[in-house]
Amino acid sequence: MILQHIELSDFRNYTNAKADFDTGVTAIIGSNGQGKTNLTEALGYLSTMKSFRGVPTEAMIRTSTHTAFVRAQVRHDDNREILVEAKLTTQGRNQVLVNGVKLPKTRDLLGMVRTTVFSPDDLDLVKGGPHLRRDFMDDCLVAYAIKYDALRLEVDRVVRQRNAVLKQSGGRVNNAVSSMLDLWDEKLVSVGTQLGAARKNLVAQLTPFISHAYEELAQRSSNIIVEYSPQWLEAGLEISLQQSRGEDLRRLVTTVGPHRDDIELAINGLAARTHASQGEQRTMALALRLALHRFISKAVGEIPILVLDDVLSELDPDRARALLNHFPVGQVLITTASELPLGSHIGRSVRIQAGTILESL
Repeated sequence: MILQHIELSDFRNYTNAKADFDTGVTAIIGSNGQGKTNLTEALGYLSTMKSFRGVPTEAMIRTSTHTAFVRAQVRHDDNREILVEAKLTTQGRNQVLVNGVKLPKTRDLLGMVRTTVFSPDDLDLVKGGPHLRRDFMDDCLVAYAIKYDALRLEVDRVVRQRNAVLKQSGGRVNNAVSSMLDLWDEKLVSVGTQLGAARKNLVAQLTPFISHAYEELAQRSSNIIVEYSPQWLEAGLEISLQQSRGEDLRRLVTTVGPHRDDIELAINGLAARTHASQGEQRTMALALRLALHRFISKAVGEIPILVLDDVLSELDPDRARALLNHFPVGQVLITTASELPLGSHIGRSVRIQAGTILESL
């Protein structure tokens, strides 16, 4: 997939801006705070309908305005060209048009624009809490097959409903509470087991890609372990929920299920979150994204646009050179505050200053 053209109106610090892109590697150059990440955030929004910075819609709309627009022309690998237009608003619902046709739901856009985005915050995939790794897993599933978006949302809905019953019970059990919990347990067993099985299968397929990407960047052989084995999946969610009901009533939340899972990451037998160096953790975070990029390319038969936001500042010189020498096939957009070194295979440069695109070379 190739991004050919993008336009921004009242998005972040952009009043109006346009940029054209080519195949290969494009460097987006500018000092800190000028709008490099804002540009990549706009593209990422068209892919996932959310900000990779984890902020709400209003944060992406320019101050003192109520509406922002992002328009992008992309060419798929089968040469189909698609114009995607998104309207973000603080008043009413966001809207999306594809080739001038309004989509009934903004989430119908998923799969129209495929991107893989790495940002400095991705270090938290390794260092942060389990919810970040759960979100990574589920984002991978949605990128692989859009049907998993509905499954993820349904699991979230069922857990919320079950938690509401627990809170309303006040920890006291009667026939009505037991009956309601039985109902939501049955629903959670159905959708939760599906999500857990999908996650386990994904991790099994993704692990070789992660190992390969890590060794490329680290430039040495390493034993990489990526494990997803929640106890409830092995024991069965129905049995696990029955066994945890007393604890759930005491704590007034659902303590077992896919909403509590984690992925274990290890480098040479040691937990990456607690025992890896900062450089190893950054390498692992980038390896996760590169692995996802290559896995999705192979699985769906289309190469996503790879967006590397300020990645070079996060890597030591050796790992930075390894990355520049191992760009995957396809279009790559890389933001940087300085010129990229010679031999980086850069085909085009876009310079940004204060929300203005100054030149394209």
